[in-house]
Amino acid sequence: MSSVHDMEKAGRTYGSFVGSLKWIVPLLAVIALLVVVMISG
Repeated sequence: MSSVHDMEKAGRTYGSFVGSLKWIVPLLAVIALLVVVMISG
């Protein structure tokens, strides 16, 4: 039965990873945009 618990743990880990990604990707996009604006200006 340990594989069932491993899958539950993996599901929670994946959920937290996706939740973090929802914040990290837009933040990186804003930072990249600021860098491009600073370089072009």
